[in-house]
Amino acid sequence: MNTFEKIVYALQADMETPATFGLWHIISFVLMIGLCVLLLWRFGNASDKTLRYILLITWGVVFLAEVYKQIVFSFDFDGTTASWSYTWYAFPFQFCSTPLYALPLAAFLKEGKVRSAVLTFLSTFSLFAGLAVMIYPNDVFISLIGINVQTMLHHGSQVVIGVLIAYHERHRIGKRQFLHGVTVFAAFALIAMVLNIAMHYIHLAHGIDATFNMFFISPFHDCTLPVLSIFYPLLPYPLFLICYLIGFSLVAALIYGIQYIIIKKAAAKKA
Repeated sequence: MNTFEKIVYALQADMETPATFGLWHIISFVLMIGLCVLLLWRFGNASDKTLRYILLITWGVVFLAEVYKQIVFSFDFDGTTASWSYTWYAFPFQFCSTPLYALPLAAFLKEGKVRSAVLTFLSTFSLFAGLAVMIYPNDVFISLIGINVQTMLHHGSQVVIGVLIAYHERHRIGKRQFLHGVTVFAAFALIAMVLNIAMHYIHLAHGIDATFNMFFISPFHDCTLPVLSIFYPLLPYPLFLICYLIGFSLVAALIYGIQYIIIKKAAAKKA
């Protein structure tokens, strides 16, 4: 192994795979809640410039963690030979990966409808995606320490940033604003679908046998998400896709509705 490979190998330190609702999971969840409270207290009423800095710093952290993940998943050492092979199922465009692209947009876009829509997406759809994993990690935990840190950091930050944005942007809340967030979700889903179809035929052309299933909506691979995996084999693919898009939108709408109620009640008490 060369020096770089030795460093990567050292970053693949093992641990016993954490259990859902085990100590690792619980500590991560408590830290997430604590960070939510801290940021709301310190930056809930901060300036827009400060919010942009927070979004950019968060993006930098999750981006570097994602780079680590991609490198570690691509490297293997069997005790004698080091080898590199890209793990296509880990390509960073899953639903939970969207902050990698949405955070810099929210940090750099000028004030307007597009940025507002991205912020709404981050405080609803992205928040839901992160919260779902933080509540029920299922199979995201593996036997690598670094990856377990990365996944809790990534998904936990989705919740923390989502909550902070929801509070900071509370003056914008409204039905039309949520629909703008839905358009961002639809755009990401469309990109995922194009990638799924394109990579399927590219892999066929080059004889690559790999799972590439962004957003878990590929027509060429089964959906393995909890609950949705039950319906995937029972429904025609077009109907499954419609249920997927509507289902995610309804859950995000529920989150937005809860935010709306809390904010309106808080405003009424102050009046």
